[in-house]
Amino acid sequence: MSLLTQSTIADKVFYSGIGIHTGEKVNLSIFPASPNTGIIFKRIDLKQNNVVIPNFENVCEATLCTTISNEHGVRVSTIEHLMGAFLGLGIDNAIVELDSQEVPILDGSAIDFVKVLKKTGLRNSDIPIKLIKINNRVEIKEGNKFISIEKSNTTLEIEFEINYKNQLIKNQKNKVNVFEDKLDNIFNSRTFCLYEDIEKLKQLGLGKGGSLNNAIVVKEDKILNEGGLRNKNEFVNHKILDCMGDLYLVGYRLIGSLKCRHGGHSLTNKLLRKVFSDNRNYSLIEIKGKNLPNSLLHNRHYLKSIA
Repeated sequence: MSLLTQSTIADKVFYSGIGIHTGEKVNLSIFPASPNTGIIFKRIDLKQNNVVIPNFENVCEATLCTTISNEHGVRVSTIEHLMGAFLGLGIDNAIVELDSQEVPILDGSAIDFVKVLKKTGLRNSDIPIKLIKINNRVEIKEGNKFISIEKSNTTLEIEFEINYKNQLIKNQKNKVNVFEDKLDNIFNSRTFCLYEDIEKLKQLGLGKGGSLNNAIVVKEDKILNEGGLRNKNEFVNHKILDCMGDLYLVGYRLIGSLKCRHGGHSLTNKLLRKVFSDNRNYSLIEIKGKNLPNSLLHNRHYLKSIA
């Protein structure tokens, strides 16, 4: 993150695919938006009340994907990969139009979103970005699941750990600096499931559009997908991608250090709700200046508190 003014995409982009859970075909277009618009979803298959804002308070379902809804019950689901791409690329403002409930899964990762958005390029404004800075440590424990977030001086760090009984996945752990590290492996990591869970998904009415073209399927000690894994930490890296997308539901780029063990969409959302239940836990700040200093959150010359 080197530019400290708000950005949008340079031109309209288009995607077409299916929803991994609904199995329905969907066309999705992303349009440039003016500063301070934020990210907006619009269901163009509906005539009225079709705007849905991706905010953590609007999350109505967090089982295997993140679903948001508006006050009229209109939903948009599986938004996390696209939101993760927006955060990783530094896109502050965009209007996303789709003609079905679910964002297309594409190949199960965020790489197709990223490639097209990078090719289109970004358009920067003169309006400073806003950031949310975490001030106090907040954590949640649920059995063997754990998530916490605390202050960080200059960046967003995500440390994630998973531990499966499956002999191939086993234990994986990785840590990324969202604003400084290369995120290619994160963007390129696909959603995954165990072969024995496929029938359970169907019974829940989920995974109707799932296939080896858009998800890693693990059966005992084998990966059923041709070509195997894209990177050695693909399982935990996909969890980091999901986490990035869910964190961007705060509406701004986040400065903090997050650690998660065995978590997912629901736990991340619970954490955000707990953080923002007390305004002492965070500050909303506006960047002043042309470059990001290393002492970002210590040098008040560059910051103007707006909270």
